[in-house]
Amino acid sequence: MAHSVTANKQQNKIVNLFIDGEFRPSLDGHFFERLNPSTQLPACCVADGNKRDAQQMIFAATRSFESWAGLSLDKRIQIFQQAKQLLPSFRERFANAMRNEIGATHDWIHFNLKVCIDVIDAAIELAQKHPINTPSQMSEDGYHLRQPAGICLAIAPWNAPIALGMRAIIFPLIFGNTVIFKASNMSPEAHLLIAELLHAVGLPAGVLNVINNAPEHSEDVIRFLISSPAIRRINFTGSTRVGRIIAGMAAQNLKRCLLELGGKSPVIILQDADMEQACNAVIHGAFLNQGQICMATDRIIVEQAIADDFTTLLVEKAQRLQAQSPNHKDCKLGPVASPSIAQRLSELIEDAINQGARLLTGSAIQGQFIDATLIDRITPMMRIYSEECFGPIAGIYPVDSVDEAISLANDCEYGLAAAIFSQDQALAQSIAQRLESGVCHINSSTVRDNPKQPFGGLKASGYGRFGGDASIDEFTELRWITL
Repeated sequence: MAHSVTANKQQNKIVNLFIDGEFRPSLDGHFFERLNPSTQLPACCVADGNKRDAQQMIFAATRSFESWAGLSLDKRIQIFQQAKQLLPSFRERFANAMRNEIGATHDWIHFNLKVCIDVIDAAIELAQKHPINTPSQMSEDGYHLRQPAGICLAIAPWNAPIALGMRAIIFPLIFGNTVIFKASNMSPEAHLLIAELLHAVGLPAGVLNVINNAPEHSEDVIRFLISSPAIRRINFTGSTRVGRIIAGMAAQNLKRCLLELGGKSPVIILQDADMEQACNAVIHGAFLNQGQICMATDRIIVEQAIADDFTTLLVEKAQRLQAQSPNHKDCKLGPVASPSIAQRLSELIEDAINQGARLLTGSAIQGQFIDATLIDRITPMMRIYSEECFGPIAGIYPVDSVDEAISLANDCEYGLAAAIFSQDQALAQSIAQRLESGVCHINSSTVRDNPKQPFGGLKASGYGRFGGDASIDEFTELRWITL
């Protein structure tokens, strides 16, 4: 809860807002605390931004838009290339913020920083391929012209704060837009460090502004920003529940938005699959970052002929993953990010077991520490069958045929990522074409990232795409100029 900080403010790290090139407290002087999920002690005190702070950001972004949009692409690229070069010097600060705020393990920190660099490269390559303010499609009576959309509102989640935070802002920025970045109240320092990194390499004042606020104030601030005539585009990565709210606000104000939402990713393992390869990919996809990834492997669909052997191998590997503090050097599974997540996961497990499911691995939840958990004998009556887990839990579903596997995989409101394991490439590709997912990987984990490719979901997993040519319309306006 937001409050005027006294003793805690003096003892803990302060995370301010970033407005017009300056780090500032909120206008009303209020702060809120983000707790460390491992210790439950304050990780930092965070400025609680409000609508007046948001309005200052709109002024700054509006004032800087024309000069930023008019800057040559080479000069914009130079800034972001310098950010890549400076990133290693920020590594320990990013790592400490991610450990303290979300309980990130070493592997997840490394993944975030790698993808952050890949995102910068992808944005630069895309901007070079589709330059703004340059006539194209020339004809006798005119031409096409792409121009920056204006001020973009970028809303990124806490679970991959560096990778998804950079993704939310770099694509609009590289095309000459200015950005107001709504950081997550669960990873405020990690998100603000992105702004500090870009500020250090000379990103002009006002081009990027960052607002944090206590959870109870988020909806009011976002509604204010979306309703502002100055805001032209919105991108949001987060839960489907909040995505529906964002989409409704955007629709009321006739604003285009890109939504990358929740998932309940299936992996289909056919009887000819390389079981060791498939098993390792499932462990990676289900338990990396405690399963708190939109692409996480949630449903393990395996052909009956190998189900027993595969399950035995999978359980053996999962039992080695016991949750512990990410400060341990060899930690592979840290705490989930909040008590509410732990409570919801506990309820999912309890509901399934009470209705006849079998717990194959996993022990009693200790606070926010949850060991790798596998469950089978799941039926459609159980919550875990249809609800996104978003934690270190996965279900095993034996099936008798390929058609049954496809039907089960598609029996879900989500459609973000999927994976198929088979040595028959033709069969795997035919299955991929029948799956209702925005992304499908053959013989690799559901958790796989390449920012140069179009990424997004179907159904309740959202609409629009980050990356690839498909994302151009998300961040630019296409005009037809006649002669």
